[in-house]
Amino acid sequence: MKIATFNVNGVNGRLPVLLQWLSEAVPDVVCLQELKAAPEAFPEGPIRDAGYEAVWHGQKRWNGVAILARGAAPIETRRALPGDRGDTHSRYIEAAVGGILIGCLYAPNGNPVPGPKFDAKLRWFERLTAHAADLLTQGIPAALVGDYNVIPTDRDVYKPERWQDDALFQPEVREAFHTLVTQGWIDALRSLHPDEPIYTFWDYQRNGYARNAGLRIDHLLLSPTLAHRLIAADVERKVRGWSKTSDHAPVWIELADAPSRRTQPHKPSPSRGKGHGRARR
Repeated sequence: MKIATFNVNGVNGRLPVLLQWLSEAVPDVVCLQELKAAPEAFPEGPIRDAGYEAVWHGQKRWNGVAILARGAAPIETRRALPGDRGDTHSRYIEAAVGGILIGCLYAPNGNPVPGPKFDAKLRWFERLTAHAADLLTQGIPAALVGDYNVIPTDRDVYKPERWQDDALFQPEVREAFHTLVTQGWIDALRSLHPDEPIYTFWDYQRNGYARNAGLRIDHLLLSPTLAHRLIAADVERKVRGWSKTSDHAPVWIELADAPSRRTQPHKPSPSRGKGHGRARR
């Protein structure tokens, strides 16, 4: 099974890019973020024509998340994190696909720092961490997938010194991500590529993509019951270079159909390097 995440930065405006990528990459499950579309404006028809059924949680102009599944209908189980009944932002949706529980998320940006938006980001991560712990307690094969708006380490950003004042790189945010992972979740991309610089976002400004000046803020976390099926993970960096594309590139993992001691990780591709850019969300 191939699972991918892609912050499309406007699902209708980037629909040709999304459809082209789906036809070339043929992922089995896709988590989309930053739809920027009201629920009734989600392009269900073109996506179905491409071979995918979908569940989505839209919001006009901002946020928005969706889960696509190839040749099967995702079974929605949740469309908001527990812990805040007043949360009206479309930042989380969850569905069962092929025996795996997929949580698609779009974390708050949190800028400026300090301030109420940063405080809200930390509270949102507390809710995510509590829900993630509950999933692990249940022993469910699960993946928490999406745009976390967190740069976990120095090697996940071009020129870390430029990001000291940004919410994505604050010690409290990095610690929140670390706390989540150390519950037992596996950072899939890092587990197969532990040392190399890997980026998933390049700003439109300052020629970020051409300079490979990027960030790694899109992550796929796997539960222990799923992690031993991981055989490959990579970034579709070329998609960021397409015309009228998102400022993110798709990130994907491949899981074996069944656990196997003989399964070996694929060799990483040589397509990554260094970079820097400021997230707009």
